[in-house]
Amino acid sequence: MSMLPHERQIAEYEKALEQLKSQASPLLSQQEVESLESKLTQLKQKVYAELTPWERVAICRHPARPRTVDYIKALCEEFTELHGDRLFADDSSIVAGFAKIGGVRCMVVGHEKGKDTETRLQRNFGMPHPEGYRKAMRCMRLAAKFHLPVVCFVDTPGAYHGLAAEERGQGWAIAQNLWEMSALSTPIVVLLIGEGCSGGALGIGIGDIVGMLQHSYYSVISPEACSSILFKDATKNAEAAKILKMHAEDLLSLGVIDAILKEPMGGAHHDTAAVYEVVRTFLLDSWAKLEELSTQQLLTRRYEKFRSLGAWTTATQESVAITS
Repeated sequence: MSMLPHERQIAEYEKALEQLKSQASPLLSQQEVESLESKLTQLKQKVYAELTPWERVAICRHPARPRTVDYIKALCEEFTELHGDRLFADDSSIVAGFAKIGGVRCMVVGHEKGKDTETRLQRNFGMPHPEGYRKAMRCMRLAAKFHLPVVCFVDTPGAYHGLAAEERGQGWAIAQNLWEMSALSTPIVVLLIGEGCSGGALGIGIGDIVGMLQHSYYSVISPEACSSILFKDATKNAEAAKILKMHAEDLLSLGVIDAILKEPMGGAHHDTAAVYEVVRTFLLDSWAKLEELSTQQLLTRRYEKFRSLGAWTTATQESVAITS
């Protein structure tokens, strides 16, 4: 498993402890070993409790972090993938299909980045083209037709920004999804499992309940792009990550998300089974809450949820003149 910079001290401690424990004639008593293991646990707790926003971005981008296809395999008793947007092509950076989770039939839609070089190229690193968003919307319309709830797994560095995507209407495809998801007559649960960057995330991000894994991020722009554009300095990624307020605790306080799903110590890749169980519980609990609402209540609640995001102030001409 790839080691992140902030984990080097932990890895060195673990290696030294394993060497001591594997000696043919132990140098340490059982009591001393237990004491060192206790100190290792304390070290992990300290390191992971003091993570910076930029270090949390590294966790959310870890190559072993579970992707949409991993959640589908772990959570779904049944899954039938659907392909194509019926207009141009099939975009493999969006995975969608009929599923059954915990006995509940639903539609699953999610970004997929891939796991290795081959699959990352095949999935375009999780950056959808317009046909990906149109495929997602086609599947969501099917869900509404058959009265099935929708679950969206968000994990993208952003929509693909190449010339071909712009020629095929990238901005329009995302805008159309925002419009239609706002009025989709079936429950929608959104979960950020990794990166949630820019309009690429929003394209499948309108939901009645929006949850977020603890070390995921959700932002209008990536820290690297923010650093380059605002600071004119590509080395200020860590500072950009801090000021963007893009992690779960910040977004929960701002009302952008509704729930934070706790990850194992060090990130989801350290104990995937525990993460899958947390996600399963979140989805089933969310559906149980939403199924009690009528369609009109659901749509009204969804409209008010997103309409109330943000804050503003008003000022009279006289007050502006005084302060200036």
